[in-house]
Amino acid sequence: MPVKISIIIPVLNEEINLSRISNHLQSIRRQGHEVIIVDGGSGDNTMALAHEVTDKVIASKAGRALQMNCGASVASGDVFLFLHVDTVLPDNTVQIISDSFQREDYWGRFDVRFSSSKRVYRLIERLMNLRSCITSIATGDQAIFIEKDLFERVGGFPEIALMEDIEISRRLKKVSKPVCLKHKVITSSRRWETNGVVATVFLMWKLRLYYFFGVSPEKLNQLY
Repeated sequence: MPVKISIIIPVLNEEINLSRISNHLQSIRRQGHEVIIVDGGSGDNTMALAHEVTDKVIASKAGRALQMNCGASVASGDVFLFLHVDTVLPDNTVQIISDSFQREDYWGRFDVRFSSSKRVYRLIERLMNLRSCITSIATGDQAIFIEKDLFERVGGFPEIALMEDIEISRRLKKVSKPVCLKHKVITSSRRWETNGVVATVFLMWKLRLYYFFGVSPEKLNQLY
């Protein structure tokens, strides 16, 4: 039985990034899958562009976890794939998901590759992907996918200001191990290049450490 995929994209003032991935999204739609864009109150042309890309556009309060849960609530697919708007999926995403799909307790993520061609990012990618597989913790940049029933069983994304991807991974890995796909999604290295590689690595680890020791997501979001 064919697998239907629902790609859910939270956006907020992302008309540039949305225009970059629009052709790719249309290709997936033509294969019988759905794209759901959830806008958190954009002040630019994001909403108008979203309506050109797909028929399913939802207005929501801002907050990535909240927006993704809103999208999931109207999704009709067997698998929900949560995509950041600055991340590009592999051309054969549908086939990749279909080949790895299992009807029970299925979830996972892709390997990540940064958009920058600098060598330092190749090292960062390898470490990120290795850590993710060892710990069974996925990040949003890795395009997390979850079978519909499992997503509902764990209660969806916790609607917190930050670390929703870490927290849902913790819940999911108690049920089953993630499928760690070696196929790569390409995510923007813009933040890393703007803030500096060392500073960004330090910030990411600091946020994870603080979260581990119980600092609230709201306070972490202020640091982020």
